[in-house]
Amino acid sequence: MSLRMPGQYSAPGARDEGLSYLDHEIAGEKAAALGRAGERVERTLAALRAHQGDEAERTRLLRAASEAVYAYFIQRELCGMRRHQGVIREYQIPIQVLARLGAK
Repeated sequence: MSLRMPGQYSAPGARDEGLSYLDHEIAGEKAAALGRAGERVERTLAALRAHQGDEAERTRLLRAASEAVYAYFIQRELCGMRRHQGVIREYQIPIQVLARLGAK
């Protein structure tokens, strides 16, 4: 099955350019989702670092941070970025969070 954009959206003289418009929109949505996932990682890690309370609350914050990091890594992979060492360093993701990735 192929996709072709309506005539009013295609560039003059261009053949089968419809997918490039769609690809552009998809790339924009992927980038926006990656940005939102990164912000969630920042928020959850900040809450974890600021925590001074009991162990049960720390466990909940660790779980939230690991879920956020896991979702961020998946979104990065969907965008074609397979290596995560740089962002682990940049966000200073604790080993306790990394050890819980993918766990329920």
